Amino acid sequence: MDQPTHRAQNATALILSGGGARAAYQIGVLLAVTRLHRRSRDNPFPIICGTSAGGINAAALAAGATDFRRAVRELARAWLSLTPERVYRVTLPALFGRAAHWIFSLMLGGLGRFNPRSFLDNRPLTELLRNMIDFGGIGRAIEAGQLKALSITASGYTTGQSVSFFQGDDALQGWQRAQRLGMKTVIEPPHLLASSAIPFVFPAARIHREYFGDGSVRQVAPISPAIHLGACRVLVIGVAPQSEPVPPREKVVAYPSLAQVAGHLLDSIFIDGLEADLERVRRINRTLERLPAVEREQLGLRQVEVFSIKPSRPLERLAMPHRSTFPPGLRFLLGGLGAFRRQGSIVASYVLFHHQYARELIRLGYRDAMAQREALAEFLNRAG
Repeated sequence: MDQPTHRAQNATALILSGGGARAAYQIGVLLAVTRLHRRSRDNPFPIICGTSAGGINAAALAAGATDFRRAVRELARAWLSLTPERVYRVTLPALFGRAAHWIFSLMLGGLGRFNPRSFLDNRPLTELLRNMIDFGGIGRAIEAGQLKALSITASGYTTGQSVSFFQGDDALQGWQRAQRLGMKTVIEPPHLLASSAIPFVFPAARIHREYFGDGSVRQVAPISPAIHLGACRVLVIGVAPQSEPVPPREKVVAYPSLAQVAGHLLDSIFIDGLEADLERVRRINRTLERLPAVEREQLGLRQVEVFSIKPSRPLERLAMPHRSTFPPGLRFLLGGLGAFRRQGSIVASYVLFHHQYARELIRLGYRDAMAQREALAEFLNRAG
């Protein structure tokens, strides 16, 4: 298992995975954390790592780490006032103009430097981020000792590397592994725009010399940045439902809709990497338990305690009752793709940035966390 780039001090990390609008689920879990943590104003997570929409949540928490309870409540308030208009342009002319741009580009074999970059225009998100997050607060929290590091992961389209941009204390250094890079910097809005740029849905963001897209793409080790930054214990909040028995294979007549195929791809981007990394960490922990302490030290390996919380229900099922909250133009386009059928609803659950859907996810996250209240409280208070 990767070693930290500085001496570990039993630091606890919070890992917030990607998932578009599904990231509202994380807020419910965090509200439960503020209730169960003995010193709820103190930040229980000196290391905070986020990817995609989880990166936005992570940055907001890091910026308000000097009063963790208040930071969580303000983040919840932001999600509970969210509408699609605050994330992407939703007027009919904007949506159909963008659709026409794609059609003409495909029919003409490309438009050169005028090729379309995404299906949705997320320029409103830039203003939302600046109003929602005091980016200067990240540095102040580090200086106050309430935060050791914030990491935001994005995927480089030129190099193919998974880059974890991190802001932290002076002792921290960058790292480089196969297709994984840790780069010390000052976290700003472009890092969040890049990390949350779902391929084809939102445009890539340029940072320095390269364009970056959603951090979940090619992120084969989502827990790794936290370990490099010194974490010995991690709380992982995912957006994938808890494992259910695999249903028996049935004969299928209808060809899968575009939304069903797209949903399958989105799940592979946002879910599979985290689940595989969790399984890998737990397997290594079990192996290390069998080795003497001296041998573990010689190998440069250490155990990492992992506590994970994930939805008890598939989040796409919560999205369907709120499909009328989509802007009319987008609802028309998604309906044509089959996103409102049962097998295609995954796509809708990723882009439904509306407070009604967010409220359902927050409630579920809170209930799921409180269902493990004893174990979670022990984890938090042992950490703090």
